[in-house]
Amino acid sequence: MKSTLFSALFLSLLFQSDQKKAEFHPAFREEFSSADLENFHYGSTGRKAAFKWKSGKKSKFESSARVLSFKLHPSEKAGPGKGPEIISNHLTHFGTYSTRLKIPASDEQPNVGAVVGYFTYQNDPKLGLSEVDMEWLIADPEIIYVGTWTGHSGKLKRVGRTINLATGKIYATEYREDGSDLREALKENMALPEKIETIGGFNASTQFHTYGFDWHADRVRWWLLHPVTADTVVLWDYEGKRGIPQHPSRYRMNFWHTDNWAVETNPNSVERPGRRFELEVDWMDYQPLRE
Repeated sequence: MKSTLFSALFLSLLFQSDQKKAEFHPAFREEFSSADLENFHYGSTGRKAAFKWKSGKKSKFESSARVLSFKLHPSEKAGPGKGPEIISNHLTHFGTYSTRLKIPASDEQPNVGAVVGYFTYQNDPKLGLSEVDMEWLIADPEIIYVGTWTGHSGKLKRVGRTINLATGKIYATEYREDGSDLREALKENMALPEKIETIGGFNASTQFHTYGFDWHADRVRWWLLHPVTADTVVLWDYEGKRGIPQHPSRYRMNFWHTDNWAVETNPNSVERPGRRFELEVDWMDYQPLRE
């Protein structure tokens, strides 16, 4: 434990020494209750996505909620970051991240290829990628993807778990590497809990849910709050020598079109969106780890 924490501290200091003007966020909760973003800025690389979002908008699903609205443009190109995206103004690091959101329903286009991403991301030239993520492919709102990316471009490393929250089915808990056929099933303390609590009727598109992850130097734990009991349902509590990002990152949310990543239950779900699907985000929270 001490050596792991020392390594994390060393990498953090190295990162900061290379970033003379680097600033870190203190604890915050962005409520999205007004038109101005306090802790985030708009960061899409898409041409059609520019300024196609609105903060402080009244939710279509909860009259009391003011939300950040992400609308995906049907003619935008496929790819992460091409749709609407927000990025934290400063760096974040170990701590607890949480959000309350409702993904779009895909009933009108069951084969739509669209991804909601809630994550941290920083690709440093020296230290490589630091990413912790939660993702939803809206073609199946019962399924959630959680995991991390580390390493350098062309040799990225992924630890990930895919879960159906309505049935409790775990499709995979694995490690893989870019440019390789390696797909290694993770077991024992790297695959806990072994079973996921079934949330009857779970559907991420029919109501708001609270999701989050706890990012530490030696483990990452993904979770959500049970929609009825409000108990914490642990999706994955990962401890392993591979795959835990160590250097600071930036806090993000995005919504984008994919033409090559289909949801587990529907291999045809890569169609270009036929309308302006809308993601609603109630708030995003960050609480730095206090040793």
